[in-house]
Amino acid sequence: MSDGDELTHVEPEADVHMTIWEHVAEFRSRVIKAALGTLFGASICWAYKEHLLFLLERPYYKVWAEHFPGTKLELQTLAPADAFVNYMQLAMTGGVLIGAPVIFYQLWAFVSPGLYAKEKRYIVPFVFFSTGLFLSGVAFAYFVAFPFTFNYFFSLLGKVDDGGNMLLVSRPTMEYYLDFTTRMLLAFGFVFELPLFITFLAIAGIVTPQQLVKFSRWAILCSFIAGAIVTPGPEVTSQIAVSGALCLLYFISVGVAFLVAPKPRDDDAKEKSS
Repeated sequence: MSDGDELTHVEPEADVHMTIWEHVAEFRSRVIKAALGTLFGASICWAYKEHLLFLLERPYYKVWAEHFPGTKLELQTLAPADAFVNYMQLAMTGGVLIGAPVIFYQLWAFVSPGLYAKEKRYIVPFVFFSTGLFLSGVAFAYFVAFPFTFNYFFSLLGKVDDGGNMLLVSRPTMEYYLDFTTRMLLAFGFVFELPLFITFLAIAGIVTPQQLVKFSRWAILCSFIAGAIVTPGPEVTSQIAVSGALCLLYFISVGVAFLVAPKPRDDDAKEKSS
């Protein structure tokens, strides 16, 4: 075997051997650091909690005004401690968004001992793109998914008649509204990590670009099923918007996989041809 072959087949971090308890300790350390990054972001968000609540309410009130002009809608609290607990939830969600670079860096730092030296060079692109994709998903939920979803929900309340009455009266609580919106923001954020996830599967050789192309028809079907779940109701436009975004993410992933997938070695090519 030549020196070049030895370099090609070198094991990841061959000189590093960790016991199971050392792995657990390392995982604990990374989780703590990620949590500290989140708490730092949450402390900033807590100082601007009223502004953040107003920002999160805007899509809701805007769609409400379009459906029921001239009527008033306010979030309610049902217990003395509700406002505090709900503001804490809002601040922690904001902390995840602000602390996203720290969280993704700690994730990379945990898995990096098992990577090849050349793969460790991807740390900056990984943190940059993972954070960018996550925040893009959050923005998509806020600017696209929220209006479509609220439009459908408000359509179920009925229309204002000549007497100013509605078939159903909406009295949303701060707790349920924040629970719904923050979960939706985080869900879209993590869904938008799909291209990065598939990219690393391709780099590791777990999947090939050809396999991803063959699976594309099923990916499209799954995207439309997911779009129907995320945007309930008969509103076709919202389902197409969400499903189309998921399909676009998948095909971007396929394109990136073609660029980063390891090329077959000459030995493998000879074996396949023989």
